[in-house]
Amino acid sequence: MASNLKEIRKLSIEKLNTRLTDCYESITNMRFQKALGDLEYPQKIRAVKKEIAQIKTILRENDLKIEESNS
Repeated sequence: MASNLKEIRKLSIEKLNTRLTDCYESITNMRFQKALGDLEYPQKIRAVKKEIAQIKTILRENDLKIEESNS
């Protein structure tokens, strides 16, 4: 699931939002699996959380660029 930051930056805003939704769904599933003791690799939660943070950062940077250009 985790990808290179350069690859994430190349994605369009729509794809970033879709990917963000997918990450939230997968982390929710992983938390349930962890609670049940079924999660095989608990370190994946950290990787997904990192990817969520990267996507949110890129989306915010894009928002700021759009606001700057309108000013």
